[in-house]
Amino acid sequence: MSKYDIIVLGSGPGGYVTAIRASQLGFKTAVIEKESLGGICLNWGCIPTKALLKSAQVFEYLKHAEDYGLSVENPDKDFTKVVKRSRNVAEGMSNGIKFLMKKNKIDVINGFGKVKPGKKVDVTAEDGSVTEYSADHIVIATGARSRELPALKQDGKKVIGYREALTLPEQPKKIVIVGSGAIGVEFAYFYNSMGTEVTVVEYLPRIVPVEDAAVSKQLEKSFKKSGIKIMTSSEVTSVDTSGNGIKATVKTKKGEEILEADILLSAVGIKTNIENIGLEDVGIVTDKDKVLVNDYYQTNIPGYYAIGDITPGPALAHVASAEGILCVEKIAGQHVEPIDYGNIPGCTYCSPEIASVGMTEQQAKDAGYDIKVGNFPFSASGKASAAGTKDGFVKVIFDAKYGEWLGCHMIGAGVTDMIAEAVLGRKLETTGHEVLKAIHPHPTMSEAVMEAVADAYDEVIHL
Repeated sequence: MSKYDIIVLGSGPGGYVTAIRASQLGFKTAVIEKESLGGICLNWGCIPTKALLKSAQVFEYLKHAEDYGLSVENPDKDFTKVVKRSRNVAEGMSNGIKFLMKKNKIDVINGFGKVKPGKKVDVTAEDGSVTEYSADHIVIATGARSRELPALKQDGKKVIGYREALTLPEQPKKIVIVGSGAIGVEFAYFYNSMGTEVTVVEYLPRIVPVEDAAVSKQLEKSFKKSGIKIMTSSEVTSVDTSGNGIKATVKTKKGEEILEADILLSAVGIKTNIENIGLEDVGIVTDKDKVLVNDYYQTNIPGYYAIGDITPGPALAHVASAEGILCVEKIAGQHVEPIDYGNIPGCTYCSPEIASVGMTEQQAKDAGYDIKVGNFPFSASGKASAAGTKDGFVKVIFDAKYGEWLGCHMIGAGVTDMIAEAVLGRKLETTGHEVLKAIHPHPTMSEAVMEAVADAYDEVIHL
């Protein structure tokens, strides 16, 4: 039996970051992984999808070369090579994690981990052999997978989840995407750009429903302009896969509609990986598919911790990383502050991109704030005009009384790289006037933040 200070179960962006920070703090650390280092994010999520989306973006540029005074004859794509590039990017990142594990002297244990009472973990290797390990502290970071609905049973061929959507052997002519969260709209953009006929079916009244209503409206407008069919307030009640493709029965406000396509992608959220990992044996409390933890990610059983998608916070890679770092710093006895979950940025990498942090306008009103709201469209931005990316806007929300920055919502080219300004500003309790008086460089997309704030305070120059 091998003894460690800290064992981390799972090597996604929560797990591997936790392991590295633990090692930096002087703990003898091991990480247990049943598949590939980097978990879903690096291998089947964040990274390979961004590689696909970059190919889509480059293809879009080629198709619209004339808009830039350039000539490209009959631009075409090789779908297989696009997928292969994405896989190579993911593999490179996973190899990078191997290097980081070695550099930080972290033991990587391959196999399926199951926690046991007494701060022990059993690891079942591929050959079926079981090895027991023990640690003073066990951090569970097993993540999540694509959620299956009873009416949308995934067969991996015609009804698929995001993993299969990343590696289809050939490009579908038609695809139905159920769910319009980040995963759904990112794949909608990718397949539409590649030339697939795309229909998005959303149960709620608007797409990207967690975003500000104005952002949802703009994305729907941009998607429809690109030829993507949007069906809101609609539900897929059954799927017939007996023929060559699929026939999806969709219940809408107007009645039932049958959609025919080659493939249906189910993007209706995630299911946590908490089954068969020993939680019940140890007595760790769960509720609504999540492990319950305190502000420092301790479970109800001393010595056992949980971070990332399996806990009640937002299921985002950067959240899992932050939780893991805080968790082991607390174990090391450092003074740490609980994470402010009201200041977590969310990013969606379709085109136009979406980024947001804090309250939506409606949430601010519902919370009883007297608010100032500012908007600046990228159509009025010199940089956006020069780049040919005029779709979208920046929207800011301030408390009228004290100038507190309550929320920031962006849709447009490159906004996922801009949102950090609002996150940092809110962290530092910046007021609207301070943002307004911080000189932003010209010409940049980021000027739109300053201009939106100026609009909120009736000082906007370029509108």
